[in-house]
Amino acid sequence: MRLKQFLQTTLNPAWYHGHTHKAPFFEGWYYKLVDASGHHRFAIIPGIFLSRTPHAFVQVLDGRSGSAYYHEFKERCFWAAKDRFEVHIGANRFSQTQLNLYIERPRQTIEGELHFHQTTPWPSALTSPGMMGWYAWVPTMECYHGVVSLDHAITGTLTIDGETIDFSGGRGYIEKDWGQSFPAAWIWLQSNHFETQGTCLTGSTAIIPWRRSAFRGFTVGLWHEKQLYRFATYTGAKTAHLQVSDDTVEWVLRDKKRELHIVAAQGAQSEFGLLKGPDRVEMGKRVAETLTAVLHIQLNDISNGQTRLIFEGNGRYAGLEVHNASQLLGMG
Repeated sequence: MRLKQFLQTTLNPAWYHGHTHKAPFFEGWYYKLVDASGHHRFAIIPGIFLSRTPHAFVQVLDGRSGSAYYHEFKERCFWAAKDRFEVHIGANRFSQTQLNLYIERPRQTIEGELHFHQTTPWPSALTSPGMMGWYAWVPTMECYHGVVSLDHAITGTLTIDGETIDFSGGRGYIEKDWGQSFPAAWIWLQSNHFETQGTCLTGSTAIIPWRRSAFRGFTVGLWHEKQLYRFATYTGAKTAHLQVSDDTVEWVLRDKKRELHIVAAQGAQSEFGLLKGPDRVEMGKRVAETLTAVLHIQLNDISNGQTRLIFEGNGRYAGLEVHNASQLLGMG
């Protein structure tokens, strides 16, 4: 039964994986919500942490103010289906197509229901189940990553601290992480607010423990005009350039056919909120994230000895995390 569950969850990254894992273990889903005006931007992160202080949680990041809230629940308040992506944390409900929130705490109150339409999952196949590629089949990875929906439409409202926000006409994005611990260092970025609706760039690079050593691995996906352009360690792509300053992240990726240039403008430090992240003992990592970065990207075809532009654009309301950049760059 455990083998069957492992096979099913590996092929369906959005599902809860904890049914076949023991502590230390965490799993969290990340909902990015941007209303039609772009004025309201939120990240809602439900999850479970199983280690020294086991508990469920719902984190909330207000991308406009940088305020972050961590709402903790008893472990028994967490429930997840075994045959689909459906998670309950107390009165809160989460799936690929819907989000219901009912949080009544002294620091924050949220109530409402959102629906997601025309969700766009990262393709999954036996040899490459989701964003992790064949690494998803390796049972000893420190941290796994998946994309539930690259882009989708939103309908519905949330009332947050007495203010009712209509997200109808807005766009959303859903991803997730699970495993024993977040990496020691990483860069993560994402935007699905380009000039062409439906285009999404998501990617990360991190220190990956491997046997008795480690390497700097990465996965980047550009979804454009219903085609996914992948650059990943497992596809044979290489990082040609990676530089981090106080203001920008510059990243160039290349394989035999294409080259992707990314420049992420980080924005003001005051717009970063501090989220909690897991290690093997506690939710102790302090993760700075902004939802106000801007990405400039350029994708070129470099086959046949010539350079041909495939896509160039700017992604607004971008999510960006840069954690222990010096350690990450030292792995290059």
